[in-house]
Amino acid sequence: MMDGVKLVGTGSALPSRTVTNDDLAQIVDTSDEWIRTRTGIGERHYCTPDETHGQLALCAAQRALGDAGILAQDVGICLVATFTSTNATPSTACLLQRDLGLNEDTLCLDLNAACAGFVYALHVAEQLLLDSPRPYALVVGVDAVSRVLDFTDRSTCVLFGDGAGAAVLRAQADASPLYAAWGSRGDDMSLCAPNEVDGTAVIPRLRMDGRAVFRFATEILPACAKRVLERAGIEASQIDRFVFHQANQRIVDLAVKKLGVDPARCAGNIAHTGNTSAASVAILLDELCRTGALASGERALCVGFGAGLTWAGALLERA
Repeated sequence: MMDGVKLVGTGSALPSRTVTNDDLAQIVDTSDEWIRTRTGIGERHYCTPDETHGQLALCAAQRALGDAGILAQDVGICLVATFTSTNATPSTACLLQRDLGLNEDTLCLDLNAACAGFVYALHVAEQLLLDSPRPYALVVGVDAVSRVLDFTDRSTCVLFGDGAGAAVLRAQADASPLYAAWGSRGDDMSLCAPNEVDGTAVIPRLRMDGRAVFRFATEILPACAKRVLERAGIEASQIDRFVFHQANQRIVDLAVKKLGVDPARCAGNIAHTGNTSAASVAILLDELCRTGALASGERALCVGFGAGLTWAGALLERA
């Protein structure tokens, strides 16, 4: 009988091409000072023509399985959170099933909740494990946002990067549930990627109302974190690490102030990753685990928010 899940492995992957603020200043009217003071971003990573969305997902997944010390055949659920999948179909998750050698009865699907997608997928995986033939779920967040950016729009193109992160959850009787919280507002104007005609091709292009997104994010991030704490019946002081979506350092700083928690427990990585959308929380979670900042038995409160407008929070315990 499953009571909950524990985090047993993490992994991440960033493309080989590093793009600095000075690099972007060569193609759009901006500067390193302008970007850093408004976002906290110093650099981000873009896929080269030889690097693909699927390769990033595969690399992060392999590292997470290795960290968990399990085989591909131990996985019962494979979920991929993304909005930039290379194919409309088949899903990235189905291709991961092939590339990793997962069993054919593994439940594989993609989930699109934009930057909240990875945290959404954690909760979906937890529920699906109730009926899984095996106790492990592989959850991947991956986006190649550089492929949908408008490099004439300095308000958006400086914010985003590409990357992938993955986590392995294990269902077990003595584990706590994720105490997940989530929601959406059905907003298709504040942050979206509508299909646009470019010559003979139809390509999604990211569009954002920065002020509207900032207001939404600074409201919903602390509210979602508080909802998770309420569901868990604990105080913020009992959380070891807060793992917030890395959208903008100013958003995180304001949320931390509203929550009244120690900023040292909310350390991020936006300075060298930028906003990696569905991969953001997963990449940061892996960095915290790899550096020992999130140790065995410690708890992390994860919150993602993004286009939709969507949000999700979950409480993870590291095995």
